[in-house]
Amino acid sequence: MKRSIITTSDGSKTIQIEDWDEQYHSIHGAIQESQHVFIKTGLHHFLNLYKPTDLNILEIGFGTGLNAFLTALESEKLGVKILYEGVEAYPVLAEELSQLNYAALIAPANQALFDTLHKLSWDESHSLSSQFLIKKRNQFFSDIGDVNFFDIVYFDAFGARVQPDLWTESIFKRMFNAMKTHGVLVTYAAKGSVRRAMQAVGFRVERLEGPPGKREMLRATKPTQKC
Repeated sequence: MKRSIITTSDGSKTIQIEDWDEQYHSIHGAIQESQHVFIKTGLHHFLNLYKPTDLNILEIGFGTGLNAFLTALESEKLGVKILYEGVEAYPVLAEELSQLNYAALIAPANQALFDTLHKLSWDESHSLSSQFLIKKRNQFFSDIGDVNFFDIVYFDAFGARVQPDLWTESIFKRMFNAMKTHGVLVTYAAKGSVRRAMQAVGFRVERLEGPPGKREMLRATKPTQKC
């Protein structure tokens, strides 16, 4: 499929899959979307609730590495030790990554960190600092079999319009099983079918204000007992 690099509304770039008319990030602002959905509504929400000193994060759709980069920066700023595992079946190409401008816009002094995230070998654990450990998993979402391990899930798969099989009860059951009790899953999606699939496997689901250009998003919490 033909892919191209486009500039989103906040000046940050993303990858567009032209045959699908689908992007890796919101055309209304790639960085703004990631900061709102995953950092503010996911990471900061969990930290404010439980005040942990360490936590485990699973990203569904490692993609451009933007969410991992932002999270690594937050781990240093907030003094929280984070184990980060990003799942991706089809890694982004080096020539595409070289055209992305996230570090330049967010933290120019940390360009090397962004580059390193992508140079790390897959399916091995790496320590990027005393606060941030990462493992990139070259894996299909349907093969995830973790149990009661993750505090937060960043669910950043391609949209249900183009890949509905990634937004099913079967996939969300795997997420539910992989998470600890009181863990949270955040996603930019807000479709009713997605919300119902989450609820069907036991999540408690909230509709929240979405990032720029999107009215709503979803946050799901794994309760003590199945809803």
